Amino acid sequence: MKAAANRYAVIIAYFLIYVVWGSTYYFIGVALEGLPTFLLGALRFSAAGAILLVLCRMRGENIWRSALIRRSAVSGIVLLFVDMAVIMLAQRYVSSSVVAIVASSTAIWIMLLDVPMWKRNLRRTSTVAGILMGFVGVGMLYVEQLRAEDSAVPHGEYGILILMAGCISWSLGSLYAKYRSSAVEEINGFAGAAWQMLSASLMFWICVILSGEWQEVSLRSVTLSARWALLYLITFGSLLAYSAYVWLLKVRPATEVSTHAYVNPVVAVIIGGLGGEEITAVQLVGLTVILGSVLLVNKKQ
Repeated sequence: MKAAANRYAVIIAYFLIYVVWGSTYYFIGVALEGLPTFLLGALRFSAAGAILLVLCRMRGENIWRSALIRRSAVSGIVLLFVDMAVIMLAQRYVSSSVVAIVASSTAIWIMLLDVPMWKRNLRRTSTVAGILMGFVGVGMLYVEQLRAEDSAVPHGEYGILILMAGCISWSLGSLYAKYRSSAVEEINGFAGAAWQMLSASLMFWICVILSGEWQEVSLRSVTLSARWALLYLITFGSLLAYSAYVWLLKVRPATEVSTHAYVNPVVAVIIGGLGGEEITAVQLVGLTVILGSVLLVNKKQ
C-alpha cells in the first residue's frame, strides 16, 4: 500500500508540474488585466513564500540559517525574480501561448552559454543542429509579431526581445548555480524555495515603489477574475507546483523531472486556445521546431 501511495503521489506531482505550471502562463495574463506587472509579482510571491516558510517551521525545519537565506536570496533574485518579471512584462505585448513557446528555448541558451562544455557539446552534430533550429523557431515568432500590424496589442516584437533577454538571464543564473554545487544542494529544499520566493517578492516590492504602481491601482477596483487568477497562481502555481517540483527532484531522476519543459508550452497553447487566444499556424510550427530543437540539444551521445 505504501508503494501504491508513493506511485500516486508521483503521478499527482507530475500532473502539477506538467499541467498546472503550463496553465500559469494563461492565468498570469488574466491577472494582468486587473493588476500591474510588479504588484502582481509582489503579491504572489509574498503570500506564497510566507505560507511555505510557516509550513516549514511547523515541520521543524531550521529556517533561519544565514547561509540558507543568503544563497536562496541570490537564487531567488537572479532566477525567480528575473524570470517572472520578464514573463509578465512580455505578456503586455504577446499572448501567453507565445510567451510559453519562446520560454521553452531556455535549454538551448543554457547549452550555448555553457562555455566550459563547448568542446564536449558542440562537437555533436545534433547539438549544433538543435541550436540552429531553436533560433529558427524563435525567429519565426519574431517575424510574425513584426507583421502583426492589426494585433490588438501593438509592438509584439518587443515581447519576443524581452523574453529572449529573460532566457539568457535565466540561463546565466542556472549556469552560475551549476558550477556552485554546494549552493544548489543548500537551497533545493522547501525552506530554500520559501526564501527564494520572499527574496523575489522583495525585489518586486522595490519595483512597485520605484515605478509608482502602488499609486496606479486600487485593490478594491481589481476585477474578480484577476483576484481568482492571483489566488490560483499563489496556491497552485507557487505553493503546490513548486513544492511538487522540489519533492520530485528528491525522489525521481532530474532528467526525468526536467521533461516538464517539453510539456508546459504545449499545455499553455491548449489552455490559451480554450481561453480565447488566437493560435496561429506559425505559432504551432514554431512550437514544433523549438521543442524539436530542445530534444536534439539534449540528445544523449
